[in-house]
Amino acid sequence: MSTYNPYENVIAVIRDAAARLELEESDYIATMYPERELKVSFPVRMDDDSVKMFEGYRVQHSSSRGPCKGGIRFHPDSDENEVKALAAWMTFKCAVVGIPYGGAKGAVKVDPSKLSHRELERLTRRFTAMIAPILGPERDIPAPDVNTNGEIMGWIMDTYSMLKGYAIPGVVTGKPLDIGGSLGRPEATGRGVMITTREILKKLNIQPENQRVVIQGMGNVGSVTAKLVSEMGIKVIAVSDVSGGIQNDEGLDIPDILRFLSTRGNLLKDYKKEGLKRLSNQELLALDTDILIPAALENQINESNAADIKAKLIVEAANGPTTIGADKILDERGIIVVPDILANAGGVVVSYFEWVQNIQSLMWDEDEINQTLNRIMCKAIDTVYENHLEKKSSLRASAYMIALKKLVTAKKIRGIFP
Repeated sequence: MSTYNPYENVIAVIRDAAARLELEESDYIATMYPERELKVSFPVRMDDDSVKMFEGYRVQHSSSRGPCKGGIRFHPDSDENEVKALAAWMTFKCAVVGIPYGGAKGAVKVDPSKLSHRELERLTRRFTAMIAPILGPERDIPAPDVNTNGEIMGWIMDTYSMLKGYAIPGVVTGKPLDIGGSLGRPEATGRGVMITTREILKKLNIQPENQRVVIQGMGNVGSVTAKLVSEMGIKVIAVSDVSGGIQNDEGLDIPDILRFLSTRGNLLKDYKKEGLKRLSNQELLALDTDILIPAALENQINESNAADIKAKLIVEAANGPTTIGADKILDERGIIVVPDILANAGGVVVSYFEWVQNIQSLMWDEDEINQTLNRIMCKAIDTVYENHLEKKSSLRASAYMIALKKLVTAKKIRGIFP
């Protein structure tokens, strides 16, 4: 498993979409190489006055359709290939939902739970200073990702603004409201997953009230998804986080679980309620359910467990949760997979709204944001689904064909300079 390279996954999916579109390699070759990769090493002074070195990355995959856009994650297992893959997925995600961005991604190799609050702030500000030369509202706009949040985005915005000498809220999205954040942004990715699930069920003529769902991952995306799909009438029978999973076939009390998890440091292994069954993350993926929503990290559904999946529908809330080998197995088994570049695009759509509000010095109300998100997501889902029926392809191949076509067109219009 350690030899898995997510970027090779990206290349294989791009080549498959290009072959289906009958493109020449010269048409799409630029999409297989990131435009810019920055690797940084930087010192941070710790609370005990010692100095530790950290490694970080910022990869800009494509700016053909607009400024680069993508999250920053803090995770001990992050590496260049992961960040390159995440940046490429962002490019395709922005293209498939039709917003004028390219893709980027950043990461610091660190376990933030081992840092104090002050150390986390110093690390964030130092990393921001190191990547600042390639950031900017017209150039590259970070956002929250795994183990980062609004507070961390606030530090990034402040550090960048201090370096420039004036406030630049549009350099980052996912900020707190008081410094130019957007209403609806914290829930946006999960809301997009809910909209995708709802629309696909409609297309399959399935009533949500008769469905059971299993959600892997209860971070921001998983928890918002759990809340919104349960409000839609779908029964959430199991959820998990890094500490393991809990299951109750009668349905879990999602509001109660979310209240428990809202206390910093609380994990599902410590959540107690009658009728719960404990299980590992791997066991959770193989549960008998109608819908499976992986909302954790990449490479969770792979060749070793794809045959054990019992769900009829998989909605990818995480980035790259399914390897290309697993995809083939799921496709042969007739399991419908809604790809990450469509299903979890709600976050970047509302990040785009936040950026537009910052540039125009405006503030939209939450209803307007949610309605516009709903409209953009529904339009993208319809386009991908129609293409899937017409081309008799998987939803992933369909989404990548639509996105790749847009990227190739943009590149052709702009040409190659000089």
